[in-house]
Amino acid sequence: MNELISSLHGGIIISCQAAAGDPTYGPSFMAAFATAAKTGGAVAIRASGADDVAAVKQATGLPVIGIWKHPCADGTGPIITPTVDDAHRLKDAGADIIAADVSDRPRPNGLDAVTLINQIRAEVGLPFMADCANLEEALRAQDAGADIAAPTMALPAWLGPYEPHLDLLGEMIAALHIPVIAEGQYWDPQDVERAFAAGALAVVIGSAVTRPWLITQRYVATSRVGRIRTRLHKERDA
Repeated sequence: MNELISSLHGGIIISCQAAAGDPTYGPSFMAAFATAAKTGGAVAIRASGADDVAAVKQATGLPVIGIWKHPCADGTGPIITPTVDDAHRLKDAGADIIAADVSDRPRPNGLDAVTLINQIRAEVGLPFMADCANLEEALRAQDAGADIAAPTMALPAWLGPYEPHLDLLGEMIAALHIPVIAEGQYWDPQDVERAFAAGALAVVIGSAVTRPWLITQRYVATSRVGRIRTRLHKERDA
């Protein structure tokens, strides 16, 4: 196994990403989150776009999994690192690993997933992490030369609740001979423990750490439930 990939074993990777309009949008915020993650013991950072990757790398010196999100032509949400040019720019910015969506969704110039993997590995020369939606994609990516796979795309956060893909994670670990990183909707430490117990190389955590407004919403929701229960108890005992 690649020495860099081996260094991730048993570690927590923090995904430092923000979209335009988020309160924490911009490289300076991502660098601050990444620095906080390093202080807390993270072994690597996942970051999107050349500017954020460069800021994170300069601030932390940690290994960076570089991605680049673009709108997908079919309207199904962002597609991750759809071009080889993206990968080159991420490498120039300081990325150590390139991750990309390996689905069949449309990419510029009609590039398919297998060709994308082959070209990034051959031309960019960095380890490739396949962001997969199912086992079929993971097996195809492995056959094409991917160095790591992850169930990143199994249930995008914008379509579902915070429930990690533990079943698919287990299937991938059992079927693949390349390392599998757990990623997608990890919120509770117990789920992280389950991912490692299943054999994950590392676990990526994002919104649970780097989107404070979601953390606040979680507590506010709990507070509302508590207030409702208190009111019901009072009405019952009245």
